[in-house]
Amino acid sequence: MFFVVSKVFWFFIQPLNLAIFLLLAGVIGLFLGWRRLAATGCVSAFLILGLATWTSLGAMLMNPLEERFQRPSLPEKVDGIVVLGGGLEGAINLARGGYEMNSAGDRFVEAAVLARRFPDAKIVISGGVGTLVLEGEGDADTAPRLLSALGVAPERMVLENQSRNTYENAVFTKRLVTPTPGETWLLVTSAFHMPRSMALFRKADFSVLPWPVDYRTSGEEGVGLFRDNPQDSLQNTTMAIREWIGLFAYWLSGRIDSPFPGPA
Repeated sequence: MFFVVSKVFWFFIQPLNLAIFLLLAGVIGLFLGWRRLAATGCVSAFLILGLATWTSLGAMLMNPLEERFQRPSLPEKVDGIVVLGGGLEGAINLARGGYEMNSAGDRFVEAAVLARRFPDAKIVISGGVGTLVLEGEGDADTAPRLLSALGVAPERMVLENQSRNTYENAVFTKRLVTPTPGETWLLVTSAFHMPRSMALFRKADFSVLPWPVDYRTSGEEGVGLFRDNPQDSLQNTTMAIREWIGLFAYWLSGRIDSPFPGPA
């Protein structure tokens, strides 16, 4: 139920869709002669899109998430590397059988780099189909093709392809690999997603070291207009809002212990 509710809620609240719905309300108000509704809908839609695409709002929301967990000094021995899904184009790969990456594809590139650095470590890919309506191939099903092409031996890979969200990533991965005390595991995911991921792995009693990748901000954007191209600004705003809402929802539901988890 949590998965379905979260997907439906996000469909309506994400900035672009919300602006479209508000604009639609404004147009309806215009046709019906409801001036206040028309003005409120149109102005609100403009403000949402303007702030999301023309300002540094997205970077300002994103940067605190990215700065929360820093990469530690790597130990001499790593037993396993957990890579969270979300970096591959599931619908395209299902249709074409390839391994097309999206903007979070750094997760898998870094996994291949770490796999070369620690040749005895297991490589765990956690990610099933996380969409409610669209069909696609889970990242754990696609990743072996990509990682094999990058030189990672198939026998090193452990595939968890049932999880639909980060909570299930943590729970299902621990159940699959059964880590033991004294082992060292790295968690590879996007920097902005690391606070929620670390909190969920802690809650699942799976001790991991954060290894953030896929940074979206420089930390030097500041407050201003036109600091990035509109598409990237809109994407950053959308992803940052989603992550903050996700943190708050997971905290309210008791799945994590803090609304803004940090280093222990």
